[in-house]
Amino acid sequence: MAEERPARPSDIARAALDAARAASAARPKPTRRRVAGPRRSWTGAHPGADDPQTLGALVDSLVSQQDWSERTKVGSVFGRWDSLVGPEIAAHCAPQSLSEGELTVVAESTAWATQLRMMAPTILARLHGGLGGGVGGDVVTRLRVVGPTAPSWKKGPRTVRGRGPRDTYG
Repeated sequence: MAEERPARPSDIARAALDAARAASAARPKPTRRRVAGPRRSWTGAHPGADDPQTLGALVDSLVSQQDWSERTKVGSVFGRWDSLVGPEIAAHCAPQSLSEGELTVVAESTAWATQLRMMAPTILARLHGGLGGGVGGDVVTRLRVVGPTAPSWKKGPRTVRGRGPRDTYG
């Protein structure tokens, strides 16, 4: 009669390995599914599109994708007016509207309106230098300077032509 010897640790490990191989062979093999779309490629040492980006770079790419470059230049005319024309000029006038390349500027007095009309080529040159030219030309092509507006005598929805009720002054 053969005596049974006690199980050694190596025999136990071998039996466990054989049982794991048998269980693995009995399981169905998974099928490899292809994911639709381009395969991922590694970018290497340089930054790629899926790497974290700065906020300024993301805004610039959004502006170029949406073709908002003209609108951002128009907004920068109003937002950076002091730095574009200088503090001396900006202290006496302000941009009012920009349509079809014509910038309307309101001066604080008629004397400053006259002065700004004479300085219009210089102001346009400063605007072109500060904003740069776009693909479709410059944003500001003409400068229209207006003086301060006189007070309105219209007080309601109905008005009278001529002097009307104001003839009681004299």
